[in-house]
Formats: sequence, structure tokens, C-alpha cells
Amino acid sequence: AYEAIRLKLQEIIDKEDKSNPLSDDDLVTELTKHGLGVARRTITKYRKKMGIPSSRQRRDWSKS
Repeated sequence: AYEAIRLKLQEIIDKEDKSNPLSDDDLVTELTKHGLGVARRTITKYRKKMGIPSSRQRRDWSKS
């Protein structure tokens, strides 16, 4: 399950709008739509383990 969640999480983050990146809560909602029910703190843990910064740090400020 970890591998499936990790792959889907990476895919969602790669496709997100960088001027308005998804919060961990939004990522939970997106994963739930794909049939992967996980807690927000699980997302946070996986995101950190994968070296993905928080939504604030992923935002591309050059577009705003």
C-alpha cells in the first residue's frame, strides 16, 4: 500500500498547479478520490520521507 500511495502522491504533486499547490488536507482528498484513504499525518510523513516540501514551499511565487 505504501508504494501505491507514494506513486499516486508523486503523480498528484507533479500535476498540481504550482501557483496554488495542494495542502496535505487537499492531498488526502485527492488520494481518497483514487480509492486510497489515508490520514493527513500519513501524507505529511510520506511527503517528508520522499523529500517533497510543504505546499507553501512548493508555491511558485514568480506567477503571482
